[in-house]
Amino acid sequence: MMKRALIPALLAPAILGSLVQAQAGRDYISMVGSSTVYPFATTVAEQFGKAGKFKTPKVESTGTGGGFKLFCSGVGAQFPDISNASRAIKSSERDQCAKAGVKDIAEVKIGYDGIAVANSKKGPLFKLTRKELYLALAKQVPDPTNTQNLIANPYKTWKEINKALPADKIEVLGPPPTSGTRDAFVELVLQDGCNSFSWIKSLKDVDEGRYNKVCNTIREDGAYIDAGENDNLIVQKLDSNAKALGIFGYSFLEENQSHIQGSFIDGVAPTFENIASMKYPVSRPLYFYVKTAHVGVIPGIQEYVNEFTSDRAMGGEGYLANKGLVPQPAAEIAKVRKAVANLKK
Repeated sequence: MMKRALIPALLAPAILGSLVQAQAGRDYISMVGSSTVYPFATTVAEQFGKAGKFKTPKVESTGTGGGFKLFCSGVGAQFPDISNASRAIKSSERDQCAKAGVKDIAEVKIGYDGIAVANSKKGPLFKLTRKELYLALAKQVPDPTNTQNLIANPYKTWKEINKALPADKIEVLGPPPTSGTRDAFVELVLQDGCNSFSWIKSLKDVDEGRYNKVCNTIREDGAYIDAGENDNLIVQKLDSNAKALGIFGYSFLEENQSHIQGSFIDGVAPTFENIASMKYPVSRPLYFYVKTAHVGVIPGIQEYVNEFTSDRAMGGEGYLANKGLVPQPAAEIAKVRKAVANLKK
């Protein structure tokens, strides 16, 4: 009994010391995480800073996975306050947070996004299925001569997969393993394409490890090119290489429609309306996560969250919609706003 009673008393000074250090060591909000959420977070940060009450937050594009690793490393000025994410936090990441003393985290859903598969307008408009994308990008695929066997991906050109597609070499620029966009692409595209083969789909119940290896592993022979966390760089490379495709969030397609075009996926174009209705098959929610132990210690966190969740920011006519964020319905926004009204609680 004595030992159990002493644990909170021993922990409290350590946590208090970290918070005092945070207050003394930093007077601006620090954010890390998703490259997809980055343009939205920086836009809100700029608006927030212009108001003049608090310093403009610092936003870094580290990828969703990389952001959670930094965010979950501890409490104090040396650790970020907010982690932007293009997917929900994983249970393993919550465990990592808890082990480092980050136990109270607020999830804020900010809207929706679509993952675009795009190319230069100098090239042909692609109309692809998720099955074709799986066959183009998976490390292992069914043998064309015996679809009950798996082989190393043999496809070199798009035409080899579907005669209606160009004879161009398969060359796809995409995000790295630390990216939430890549995680979502694997889940929403590769897995779905993989499941189109019924015998592979049935593996999930028999040998989940093998299923994940077959359905979730991207090829490493040069057809898929890890282009890093800078989605703007992918867009630039597409502009100079008309035969390549790129994978990134819809907002980057929206901002660069004068020279790149989004591929149809399963017959649906990546448009604002199709993503908002979830008709586009590669649509997903976006989030950011707040370390509530820093609220009231690092100046401006509650106020920043209030600005981000305001109608003027993420409402249907808000300034983030102009940046390509697909807003949530008004009722969902109201629930989000109510949930984060007092982060200290």
